[in-house]
Amino acid sequence: MTDIVDELQWRGLVALSTDEDALRKAFADGPVTFYCGFDPTAPSLHLGNLVQILTMRRIQQAGNRPLGLVGGATGLIGDPKPNAERTLNSPDVVAQWVERLRAQIAPLLDFEGPHAAIMVNNLDWTQGLSAIEFLRDIGKHFRINKMIAKEAVSRRLNSEAGIGYTEFSYQILQGMDFLELFRRHGCTLQTGGSDQWGNLTSGTDLIHRVDPEAVVHALATPLITKADGTKFGKTESGTVWLDPEMTTPYAFFQFWLNADDRDVSKFLRIFSFKSHEEIEELERQTEERPQARAAQRALAEELTTLVHGAEQTAAVTAASKALFGQGELAELDEKTLAASLSEVPHVQVAELGLVVDLFTEVGLVASKSAARRTVKEGGAYVNNVKVAAEDAVPGTEDLLHGRWLVLRRGKKNLAAVEVTGA
Repeated sequence: MTDIVDELQWRGLVALSTDEDALRKAFADGPVTFYCGFDPTAPSLHLGNLVQILTMRRIQQAGNRPLGLVGGATGLIGDPKPNAERTLNSPDVVAQWVERLRAQIAPLLDFEGPHAAIMVNNLDWTQGLSAIEFLRDIGKHFRINKMIAKEAVSRRLNSEAGIGYTEFSYQILQGMDFLELFRRHGCTLQTGGSDQWGNLTSGTDLIHRVDPEAVVHALATPLITKADGTKFGKTESGTVWLDPEMTTPYAFFQFWLNADDRDVSKFLRIFSFKSHEEIEELERQTEERPQARAAQRALAEELTTLVHGAEQTAAVTAASKALFGQGELAELDEKTLAASLSEVPHVQVAELGLVVDLFTEVGLVASKSAARRTVKEGGAYVNNVKVAAEDAVPGTEDLLHGRWLVLRRGKKNLAAVEVTGA
């Protein structure tokens, strides 16, 4: 197998490391036990977290053992936000979110074989620890001057919000996690995002203070940026979550399908498990025939299958095609149809009216005269059926699942009407 450090670098997944040569040797001598932590500060993980999970998956596939840490303790605290104190959630809420996050991480790692993954919770080694023990055994190893120099802390210290002792102490807790996993599982590598570098190195520093002979490592992935300047993992409707109830599989699929041509090569390397040759071929196709969106579609299908399963991918692919006249809308199940229509302009009406009125109300055209012109020119469709007359009125029998009409102007302009009084 290709050197895993080379592989990560080719994919643009190495931003910082404590000692690259030493890390290469550790992997060569392997296997390496490593971990990445996820705090339950929300009921779901998001695309930024997915970068870390899939990086763990790659390192495991190279013959190393991952520990997936969901922070039942650190989730009660929260790492410092850039400009304000976190709102602390109750222990019951955090405990529920721990289980939700564990269930999202587990399917993406392998829990069988010689390098089987293990899920851990840092509440296991903190809940029985007294404040005095914490200060005597752990706190004594940290130096305030180094703690306040960490980027996340210094940024807050220089803001109007300042920083409270609770969030200030977060790096001690994360450092203790690495020490405990080093002791309990022989863990010698922590991975995470580059914005967590200060917290990652707090763990390596702590271990070196406790055991000066220990050889441990930290590896950080870069912050992912988009060519248009907008934040990665965000859409007009908000964050792209892994939970299908928070971001539907259809919306998840569409996020990747709509990726900018300038970004898709980077996204393929970071998120796809295709070979170098397959990725380079998709990059070539994007350069030569960008309108085909072959790379975006391959990425959307692969990641939706990874996160939501093959059945959901088949459903959203069918919906995507059907909405644009390449499949039967009536064959889509109600949940998939509803999810897909939530991603296009839509209005609710109490009763059905003229098609030209519906086209105008939903915003597919600027005026009724424009709607009539669209019908006359043969560019108006209701449920993929061309509208033949300017005075056409859909009937209740035309409603998909008794609720929806799918309107289309030309080949690409979609909208939906939901009838609430039918």
